[in-house]
Amino acid sequence: MGNVYIKSLGEKYLMANYSRHPIAFAKGEGAYVWDASGKKYLDFVTGLAVNALGHCHPAVVEAAVRQCKELMHSSNLYWTAPAAELAQLLVEHSCLDRVFLCNSGTEANEAAIKLARRYFHTVLKENRSTIITFSRSFHGRTIAAATATAQEVVHSGFDPLPGGFAYAAYNDIEALEAVIDDTTCAVLMEPVQGEGGINVADRDYLRQVRELCDKTGTLLVLDEIQCGLGRTGHLFAYEYYGIKPDIVTLAKALGGGLPLGAVLATEEVSAGFGPGSHGSTFGGNPVCCAAGRAVLETLLEPGFIEGVRDMGHYFMNKAFALAGKYDCIKEVRGLGLMIGIDLNRPGSAVVDACREKGLLVNCAAKTVIRLLPPLNVTQQQADRAFSVLDEALAEFSEAEEVE
Repeated sequence: MGNVYIKSLGEKYLMANYSRHPIAFAKGEGAYVWDASGKKYLDFVTGLAVNALGHCHPAVVEAAVRQCKELMHSSNLYWTAPAAELAQLLVEHSCLDRVFLCNSGTEANEAAIKLARRYFHTVLKENRSTIITFSRSFHGRTIAAATATAQEVVHSGFDPLPGGFAYAAYNDIEALEAVIDDTTCAVLMEPVQGEGGINVADRDYLRQVRELCDKTGTLLVLDEIQCGLGRTGHLFAYEYYGIKPDIVTLAKALGGGLPLGAVLATEEVSAGFGPGSHGSTFGGNPVCCAAGRAVLETLLEPGFIEGVRDMGHYFMNKAFALAGKYDCIKEVRGLGLMIGIDLNRPGSAVVDACREKGLLVNCAAKTVIRLLPPLNVTQQQADRAFSVLDEALAEFSEAEEVE
């Protein structure tokens, strides 16, 4: 089956809620994928940061296959070793105490929203329920997570949206101070906004947010679904900022390619969830948790995270070199291996040109070329990617001059 046949099949039977590229993937290995016609691509999208160790990482595959042969599902009526052991790893290597396991990022954020509100209602006995989020954020597609996402394009057509959310400008402490009040139970934010265009929170700003939350008795919830688990050059993004959140949400990289999400919380806040208060049929699935444990163990290998930091500097230097060469680049932003190259107009043509040349990147916020390479990317692969980007940007600049 080739790309054309699979595309026609999908167009006939799948809902048209995605704008897909005209290729179908058939195989992945490390930093590379092959389409159904056999063409090879260097993948710097990595399933939107899901394949953080590359495609079909041997340790992840081995753990998942082994678990598939032992126990694939049991429900949360019973304990399983993979879920308990994954939770142990997450707690022992974070500043938090308890874990709730689910299937995706949007489910993790839904759970965090419910936990924050229920903590105030049932533990503190206070009538505080408003969640503050930020401009250009993205927290998921379920109805509450979509409402938390402060982007009209995500809200459009889904009225009535649930109440209890307020919005503030990102990287602006005065804007947050103007919104937070005695009805606020939590501030929910991404330390690095992914879908919003790789917007990095200033260090001083995020520390001020933490101080403001402490002063007002408000929970700080960090959405690290895209920027967590090594992506910023730290196991958790909050480590870069030197703060301690009350709740952290994770997903994407956690399952190494399998659907897995998690909510981490302090002991005190986790008391908001008692038996029957929240659940997930597939949450903590043994196969996914076995894969997740393999991911974490790999990230925790000596020197791995430091290597991500080093490669992050290498990528940023390469990106800045392109910015010095092409006027169409307005700004380069990023942290670790989460890089955004902001253009002066929509960048879909650059994405298409890169794909034709064998490099996969994507466009966030319409104008930002987003680079999410595997965390174990090599310098040789980086050099190849930036060579292709250079060619694509040259064509993009020429087209702008013609216009």
